[in-house]
Amino acid sequence: MPHPRVVLRPTDLDTTRDVEQALRARFEAVRAELEIDEEYPADALAEAERVAASPPELPSRDETDVPYVTLDPPGSMDLDQALHIERAGAGHRIRYAIADVPAFVRPGGALDRATRQRGQTVYCPDERVPLHPTVLSEAAASLLPGQVRPAFVWDLRLDGDGVLVGSEVRRALVRSTARLEYDAVQADVDAGTADEVLLLLKEVGERRIAQERARGGASLPMPEQEVTERPDGGFTLEFRPPVAAEEWNAQLSLLTGMAAASMMLEAGVGVLRTMPPPTDEALARFRRAARGLHVDWPEGTSYGDLVRGLDRTDPRHLALIHEATALFRGAGYTAFDGAAPAEREHAAVAAPYAHVTAPLRRLVDRFGLVVCEAVSRGAAVPAEVRAALPELPHLMRASDRVARTAERACANATEAAVLSRRVGDVLDAVVVDHLENGMEVQLVDAPVLAKAAGDRAPLGERVRVRVERADVAAGELVLVRA
Repeated sequence: MPHPRVVLRPTDLDTTRDVEQALRARFEAVRAELEIDEEYPADALAEAERVAASPPELPSRDETDVPYVTLDPPGSMDLDQALHIERAGAGHRIRYAIADVPAFVRPGGALDRATRQRGQTVYCPDERVPLHPTVLSEAAASLLPGQVRPAFVWDLRLDGDGVLVGSEVRRALVRSTARLEYDAVQADVDAGTADEVLLLLKEVGERRIAQERARGGASLPMPEQEVTERPDGGFTLEFRPPVAAEEWNAQLSLLTGMAAASMMLEAGVGVLRTMPPPTDEALARFRRAARGLHVDWPEGTSYGDLVRGLDRTDPRHLALIHEATALFRGAGYTAFDGAAPAEREHAAVAAPYAHVTAPLRRLVDRFGLVVCEAVSRGAAVPAEVRAALPELPHLMRASDRVARTAERACANATEAAVLSRRVGDVLDAVVVDHLENGMEVQLVDAPVLAKAAGDRAPLGERVRVRVERADVAAGELVLVRA
């Protein structure tokens, strides 16, 4: 008898006025509780407006004749990256342009201070609280189509197997020719109607995925729970499976981050994104979970290959994906200036790696880009950047914690809204994790992942749970095994 599948489909929330108002109030309360300041400091905003009107430093190199394109989720305006790919013999030449945020941020100025305090853009369902004022992040510094913008251009050369054989980064003026979206690109590639650069993106992406497998890298196919605001004012909650085009684009970012890390390590200065390998105990526990869930783990297959092949719609695989989160813990930032750090690899990437591709949305990238550009042209890393490096791990750790907490709290409130009219109902669910005082379950007919009290059932088992409480205002959902 086939194992039942998990239905992962969007759910439109109850759009009655009281539920929607309670949900919006909860989102606002989450930001207040976490002290996420939605208003930008007046002096920093004034500085951003001045520099947006007249950037103090623009590169002399002109690459505006290169037909770059951006690839992002629908509606994105904070466009960090633009790409162009061409064949180079059996391999490829990739030019990956990253928004030149340092051109707009004066070290030690009000804008610099404000961004260090924020750390990163925080995304909530009803609004985002940006790292930089929108006059920069969605206008003057964003790689919007048809606009000439300063950028850090990574020139990356790959051989016929997708191995990086050469890299450099330089400042240049660029102009994107189109703002593309993942789903549309995927549809065009699948239909065979995509432009050449997008077909090359697929080719490069697949070669880089093969390289990731070869070096032992791993990515966790967690269901991505997403809350989006609808044009009618309501909200939709769904588990959104990424399309292949997102992974191809992500591989360009990973490739650039690996090139950046190599430059930093060679120069003895920089800040890496690091993650320790899973412990023997964690791997043994994961292997026991795989056996208990009857998921075949062939001899000689790495945990990365096993995880990569798991099916998020199979209840047993879904439970194992949640168990695999224990293998992907401990990510952080490691700054160094002098000797290379003892901890230098990111276990999931299976290589040294640095964040340098999202400077509009993440503080650390701004500094990493300046380090790499200086190293690439054989110049000294600016003193103010070197001075900032020791502080960056702490700033990013704090902002990561705030961003994750906000995301989870908003999702909790949205889940309560999804079930606000179903208190007392008994629903089908799949056990995906065991907790100290119950279990974590994923509902079968709604994109809800929540704790459930009561006797624990085996991982991957179907159970029935009763909705005891769904308090949108408090962001609380109480499920009990029926």
